[in-house]
Amino acid sequence: MGNPLTASFETIEPVAARAWPPEAVETLGGWRLHASSGFSGRSNCCWPIGAPDRPIEAAVDAAEAWYAARDLPPLFKPVDAPASEPLIQALAARGYRPRTKTLVMTGPLADGDAGPALVSDLVGEGFAGLFAAVQDDPADAAERIGTLRRIAAPRAFASVEIDGRTAAIGACAVEGGWAGIFGMRTTPDHRRQGLARAVIAALSDAAREAGARRAYLQVEADNGGAIRLYESLGFAPAYGYRYWDRRDDA
Repeated sequence: MGNPLTASFETIEPVAARAWPPEAVETLGGWRLHASSGFSGRSNCCWPIGAPDRPIEAAVDAAEAWYAARDLPPLFKPVDAPASEPLIQALAARGYRPRTKTLVMTGPLADGDAGPALVSDLVGEGFAGLFAAVQDDPADAAERIGTLRRIAAPRAFASVEIDGRTAAIGACAVEGGWAGIFGMRTTPDHRRQGLARAVIAALSDAAREAGARRAYLQVEADNGGAIRLYESLGFAPAYGYRYWDRRDDA
């Protein structure tokens, strides 16, 4: 049996898929089809975690039909690895193109001071309010908040309040020794004050109590500020992925 804490896509992708539960899910063998309202990529895409239960072309046909039945554009998120090449070639031949390079980073649970960060197992009013306030699209925010509320236990939601207002938030989901960190948000006027570190420390404490030993998170590859923060906490890139779709950017 392999190490359950190996920082590889084979280990992390199945855990990450279950940790971010969509409104609807279907499986095609080792593929997971996720659908919600059409905003968050992870909630509205095909996760090709293992081999599908049919030939690649037939599996892509089935995924496209599944999304069409829900009035959603088909979206795939193969990882950047040789195992993804047959799917990538099939998608490219159909006119799909890659976008949104994302890194999956892994690291230790934080040992720092949680300071003012408080933890709950529920998405509170202040948490949801801040999330909605800093998200560009209210419908996008509502979809993501709904996903956060569907995270299975053990889970934790951390927040920092300053002068009666929620200033920073974050969430985690625990499974099999791994803690997934999601939904990190800080109000613009409270950034660069160490609040994100406090939130991660609080989440780490809760995850450790729930049996986690390491953490993973996703961050867009062009988000240099967030990447530097996570690197300072001991995180390092484990692998990457790109979303593939047929969006016309012209």
